[in-house]
Amino acid sequence: MKVFILTGAGISAESGIATFRDADGLWARHRIEDVATPDAFARNPGLVRDFYNARRAQVSQARPNAAHLALVDLAGKVDLTLVTQNVDGLHHRAGSNALEMHGALRRNLCADCGHRWDSADPMTANTPCPHCGAHAVRPDVVWFGEIPHGLDAIETAVTTCDIFAAIGTSAQVYPAAGLSHAAQAAGAQTWEFNLDPTGPGFDHFCQGPATQTVPAWVQSF
Repeated sequence: MKVFILTGAGISAESGIATFRDADGLWARHRIEDVATPDAFARNPGLVRDFYNARRAQVSQARPNAAHLALVDLAGKVDLTLVTQNVDGLHHRAGSNALEMHGALRRNLCADCGHRWDSADPMTANTPCPHCGAHAVRPDVVWFGEIPHGLDAIETAVTTCDIFAAIGTSAQVYPAAGLSHAAQAAGAQTWEFNLDPTGPGFDHFCQGPATQTVPAWVQSF
C-alpha cells in the first residue's frame, strides 16, 4: 500500500513551535513581506537573519511529539512518502525520511553560489560560505516567490498513492493546495487531520490534536 502524507505547522504546534496564526508567535511581530521574501533579504539582510536566528533558537528547544513518532512507525508498515511544509526538522529528528519542500532551518544557504551546509549557529553578516567564502548567508528556507523543493518527486508520488493524508495543514496555498485533488483524481482515499476542517474535498476528517488522532490512525494499519 502506498501512502502519501503532507504535514504542516499543526503537527508541530504541540511541540511548542509557533504557527503563522499564533497571536503571540514570532510571525505576529513581522510582516511576511519583511522577513520571508528574496526582496526582504536584499533590503535588510540583518533583520531577516535575526528573525530566522530566533526561529532556529526556538526550534532547538522543541522535541518531536507523538504524531511525528507515529509516522516513523507507519513507514515500517506501508510504502510511505512523507512530505512536510515545515522547516523545523522535527520529522528528521524523530527518524523519518521526510522531503522538506520548504527547506530547513538547520541549514544555511549561500545567496551567492547556492552552497548549502548544516549549522546550528546564529547567522551574521560575517558568516562565510565554506564553499566560496562569500558573506551572503541566508537560511535554507523557501521564501514566497521561490520554488519549493522536490516538486517532480512529489507529483509522481501523489498521483500513484492509495491513501493521501493532510496533517495539521490548511493546504490552501499552492502547490500544496493541489495535492489532495491530484490524489483524489488518481483514485486515492483522502484524509484530513486538523483541529477544524479546512473545507470540503476530503473523504474523511479526523478532528483533534495530532498527538491523539495520528497515532490512533497509524494503529489501524
